[in-house]
Amino acid sequence: MSSLVPPFTLETATQKVRLAEDGWNSRDPERVSLVYTPDSRWRNRAEFVTGRAEIVAFLTRKWAKELDYRLIKEIWAFTDNRIAVRFAYEWHDDSGNWFRSYGNENWEFDAAGLMQRRFACINDLPIRETERKYHWPLGRRPDDHPGLTELGL
Repeated sequence: MSSLVPPFTLETATQKVRLAEDGWNSRDPERVSLVYTPDSRWRNRAEFVTGRAEIVAFLTRKWAKELDYRLIKEIWAFTDNRIAVRFAYEWHDDSGNWFRSYGNENWEFDAAGLMQRRFACINDLPIRETERKYHWPLGRRPDDHPGLTELGL
């Protein structure tokens, strides 16, 4: 993956976004944490996270609450070492209430291609189970599954 380092091109930035989506859809906090610098800083909603250990703890809590989590990310813009994405994910709580969470993220990478900063703004929309749009088996989104734009999101 050495080609996925700054400065990004449209092709490498788009690949970086898909790899991030794939990682988060794994719902494996340890695996996901490895794409961030050891001292990575996040703002996720109103929570501030610093470093891989806190990232693992955050994601462990997140995926214990957000059940059957499925995510789609789409590139919005990029520069030399920064990428902006929009995303939507679907999940339900332990009472069976479904949500679609919409958001934007701004990412900054170090020279090795690890994410050193992540700023996320997210809103949750309650949905009925019949309104779900993500029906693939848990894990990586299939290549032939529509993205956000194709789904009208």
